[in-house]
Amino acid sequence: MSLEKTVGVDQIEVVANGIVQVREATVITEDGKQISKTYHRHCISPGQDYSAEEPRVQAICAAVHTAECIAAYQAQLEANRLGN
Repeated sequence: MSLEKTVGVDQIEVVANGIVQVREATVITEDGKQISKTYHRHCISPGQDYSAEEPRVQAICAAVHTAECIAAYQAQLEANRLGN
């Protein structure tokens, strides 16, 4: 009996306000057959540090999180805070 655990990003999504959503899948296999699969999601907001992310996620964040995107996101947060 051989158990193996692999963890990897299997989905990356960008939503309209520039937030990048990342889904990681954890797969447990026994003798080559999948016996378990679970997911963990996290989000990266415009302006947030993404340097610890895997290279594909970093590349997407670098392309999406432009100065304009970050400014618009910050303005949206401020408007929400003020109730506008």
